[in-house]
Order: sequence, then C-alpha cells, then structure tokens
Amino acid sequence: MHCYRDLVDYLSCGMILAGLWHLVHHRKTQTSYGRHMRLSSPARTVPARLGWFLQEMPALLIPLLLMLTSHKPSSMGKYLLLGTFCMHYFQRTFVYSLLTRGRPYPLGVMVAAGLFCSVNGFLQGHYLLHCAQFDDEWSAGYRYKTGLLLFYIGMAINIHSDYILHNLRKPGEVVYKIPKGGLFEHVSGANYIGEIVEWFGYAVATWSLPALSFAVFSLCFIGPRAYHHHRFYQEKFKDYPKLRKALIPFFF
Repeated sequence: MHCYRDLVDYLSCGMILAGLWHLVHHRKTQTSYGRHMRLSSPARTVPARLGWFLQEMPALLIPLLLMLTSHKPSSMGKYLLLGTFCMHYFQRTFVYSLLTRGRPYPLGVMVAAGLFCSVNGFLQGHYLLHCAQFDDEWSAGYRYKTGLLLFYIGMAINIHSDYILHNLRKPGEVVYKIPKGGLFEHVSGANYIGEIVEWFGYAVATWSLPALSFAVFSLCFIGPRAYHHHRFYQEKFKDYPKLRKALIPFFF
C-alpha cells in the first residue's frame, strides 16, 4: 500500500489541535461519563462493559486488518505495532472492558470515542506499516530501548491501578471509595499517569509525529480528568490524604 504522507500529517496535526481544544474547553468541567456524568443529562446510555468494548475495538481491529491486507509491510513497524499499540488495545478491549463495574455509559460518548479510536487505529497502523523508515540498527538504538521501557512501565502502572480500582467495589456497588496501594499512594490519577507514560514511551520508540500527536492528545484529554478526579476525592472524603497529588507524584 502506498504511504499517504499528507493524510498522515493532516491527521497528526488535527489530533494535536483537538487535544489542545479539549484542554482549553474542559478546564472546569469534564466529559459527562463515570463520576462526572451530569444527572440532569437525558442522554441515552449503554451498559459500561458494552460501551468500553465497542469503543476500544476499532483501535485493535483496524491495525490488524491493515497488517493482514498489506503487501510487504515494514517488519519493524509491524513488530512495534503488535508489541505496543495493539497490545494496549487488546487489554482494553478484552480485559478492562469485561471487568469494569462502572456506571451506564452515554451513547454519544461511546460513538465519539469509537470514531476517534477508528481514526487513530488507521493513523498509527498505516504510518508504521507503510510510511515509517526504520534502518537495520533501529532495535539497537537508545530511542527504541528507552521508549519500550517507558511503554511497558506505563502499561504495568495502568493495569495495576485499574486492578486496584476494580477491587474497590463489590459486584453491584456504585459507591466511590478512596483507592489505596501502588501509585495511588502518591497520586489520584495513577491509572492516567500510567497511560500517559505508555504513549510517550510509544512516541519515543517509534520517533514519529503520529505517535507524538497521540501522546499529546492523551495528555490533554486524561490529564485534566485526573485533576478533576482529585478534586472529586477531596470534596467527597474529608479524610482524603493531604499529601496525595493529582497526576505527578510530589508536584501536581
């Protein structure tokens, strides 16, 4: 398949701009789902497990389809795609979504997230398979090794933090409790900082504009959400740990 370089650049820049727009326009309020869902909103909802499954699936399925239908894709790009991006979305689609005990999910949010995952799945897959230029020494370079190390550390933090949150509730419970253990001892958004580290590690390992644009978008989207989670905990629990920060241990 031919590399559509202009399309890759346009989508990458558009993703960065979309992230910055979200950062500016959601400083005081967050996207209405989960604990930030506005009770007065008449939005249609779907079960949380179904919503997460359907919205995350395209980010896994589209790169795999590109891989199966491509003629002579980049071998290093294929390895990076399977070992990072697809691994993350396999976990999100088939593990996280089936274990979540969240509230019913707004249909509009699910559709918007599904569209984003579709576009991003195409962008990351197409770039790594057909546009990226990796030399024979790439896997021995410091960017590759450092990036993968950051990615897997971030993914481990993210999965462990999700495990802690999952076990806070008993089946059928919808109450919120103070998370404890792991990185939650230092920040309220331990799962979020894990995912942010993941995607910046991915950006370093691939050293590409599409990966960087996704990392920036993730920071702009879930970074503020961690801050609002932090405020939610502080307002709801009078005994919330005073030294715990929102996103970055000891600083913010």
